[in-house]
Amino acid sequence: MYFRQVMFSIAALLFSLISFSNGQRDPLRDFCRIHGHATTLVDREMFIDGGLVNWAPLSADSVNYTSTWLKYGDMDIDNEGFPQQFILAKNETVPSVVGGVLWADEVNKIVYQYGGEYGDQKPEDFRLWYYDVVYKTWNISSVSTIDVRRASWGAGVAVQDMARGYYYGGWLTNYSVPSYNSRTALRNMLVYDMLGNSFRNQSGPDDVPRAEGVMLYLPAGDAGLLVYFGGVQLPYGNDTIEASPMTEIHVYDIANDMWYRETASGSEIPGDRRRFCAGATWAEDRSSYNIYLFGGASVGEGVGYGDVWILSLPSFTWIKYWPRTEDNVGATFPHHSLSCDVIANSQMIIMGGHFTNLTSECDVPVIYGQHGLDLGKANAENAKWASFDPALTTYKVPSEIAQTIGGGASGGATVLAPTSGWAERDLQVQFTRAYTPSTRTPTRFIPTETATSPPSSNSDSNRGAVIGGAVGGGIGGLLLVVGIGVGLCFWRRRKSNKEGSPRPPSELPSNSMSPPVQNGDKFPTTSMNNMGNSPNMAQYAFTPQGSPPPPSDGAWSQYGNAPSYPGSPGQPAYGTPMAHSSPHSRNPSDQSYYNPSLQSSPVARAQSPTAAAQEMPIVRSPAGFNAEPQMQSLNISELDPYFARNPPKGAGNEAT
Repeated sequence: MYFRQVMFSIAALLFSLISFSNGQRDPLRDFCRIHGHATTLVDREMFIDGGLVNWAPLSADSVNYTSTWLKYGDMDIDNEGFPQQFILAKNETVPSVVGGVLWADEVNKIVYQYGGEYGDQKPEDFRLWYYDVVYKTWNISSVSTIDVRRASWGAGVAVQDMARGYYYGGWLTNYSVPSYNSRTALRNMLVYDMLGNSFRNQSGPDDVPRAEGVMLYLPAGDAGLLVYFGGVQLPYGNDTIEASPMTEIHVYDIANDMWYRETASGSEIPGDRRRFCAGATWAEDRSSYNIYLFGGASVGEGVGYGDVWILSLPSFTWIKYWPRTEDNVGATFPHHSLSCDVIANSQMIIMGGHFTNLTSECDVPVIYGQHGLDLGKANAENAKWASFDPALTTYKVPSEIAQTIGGGASGGATVLAPTSGWAERDLQVQFTRAYTPSTRTPTRFIPTETATSPPSSNSDSNRGAVIGGAVGGGIGGLLLVVGIGVGLCFWRRRKSNKEGSPRPPSELPSNSMSPPVQNGDKFPTTSMNNMGNSPNMAQYAFTPQGSPPPPSDGAWSQYGNAPSYPGSPGQPAYGTPMAHSSPHSRNPSDQSYYNPSLQSSPVARAQSPTAAAQEMPIVRSPAGFNAEPQMQSLNISELDPYFARNPPKGAGNEAT
């Protein structure tokens, strides 16, 4: 354990020196905004991968950069009321994409990366990459992906007791599939078996291609249910895109491989939207399952949404949660392409998003764009928005739900069916069964602070000498490498000072065209042939049945420098909203409207910033960071016409 900790610390130092010796931006210290990223939870850590970032300070020249880092937030380390984030090493051969998903195998401590679009790189043939949380390494699975293609902006979810990853709908584009000359919406669902290490194709609810909605898991029925809604669809067999109505709810029965469709109702119905995020929780007695959604982009004209709605099941009732009349909030700041993660069934961290009304502030940079929604208002102020509470592990049904479906904080809902009656009687039966997932055991050795690996059959009479030599030699070698790295840092810095500052990054391209939309393409099924090794990356023949050894090539490292600066005294706040200020704009007419066509040319538009205002509620105003680091040349995204037509605030590009 000591040897591992020492090597880990030295490698972390080396990584931080090399990473930032060339004038690069610090993804934590220089954070301004993030969107299009993917998140998932393993134990008490939230992993954040890919997406697009804007650096602080936000200016008229701000552009979207590809986020090439893997980050994680530690639920038990506080940073101004939210989980402190850290950076994990990510080899450049690992895809950095936008609009993908992460499937977590929480038992075997593995995070799988699927889907997404590349930026200014050409997409590669799909291979299933995964991050090993135990050994902190990126690897390529041996699963056959010959007939599997990388989709983007679909709906993904992992089911832990089944050890499966699901992905419904999405797009195939020339930014996700090599030599793909069209934009195709998908109608089927891809299923990855984490233990069997295989993909299969599952039919969707119908023949309508869909994308940009959400899918959530509920522990109900014979073996759990998946609930899908929202986004866009192509129902006419051509390239006509329309909203998937928010009243149209699709439910997948995992045990029986059956799809059902029910109609939701309510005194108010959320506006049609896409690229929003959502999370699910449920009452203690399972009398209601409540899905909270936030934000989203409009389908057609409009700036999008910055509100919170609840879809309560099995009543299939829409309930507006925020802002309500009693919240005394005006027009909200809409944003989309963000993430929602529910922790311990009680709180939801909403992170990032693309702000379509072009506000001039960073997204609470000192806490990296995190915002806390207290699902049951369990905080002392009985507030909907609150700091993250690592000790909160229970969910109480809020009054906003109970007054609509009956019951109280612990459950006891009395409205247990859709207003218009059940369209699917079998689904009614499924909702009467509260499913208790079985406890799954790891299929590989998972080390702990006190656990040891199974003893080797070899003699260990010289074990102490071997370990001592390994520690001494390993430390000496790494210190030598660190010394060389430090020397290179100073040499590069001196050379940079002589040659001048780095060249500024180029803007988003304005000459590429999006191909026509096709629809209905399926996820093909696969065989079990093994794939070849990844170039420039050590290949571990790994499935969850076997445990890879710790890497010996220095391919892993971690650094976390944020604790040294968030909230430090004497640092002026940059883009930090006032405490308890209202998350609404001064005048809704100030908002810019656009038509987010998926077929339009990916060009940036000149847009003027609006007045500064708080974009999402936070509990208080932590200290910010106001330093102005040098520019960094990173990958600039040209992947999605939606982003290119709606760049960050004041991008300063004229459409051509």
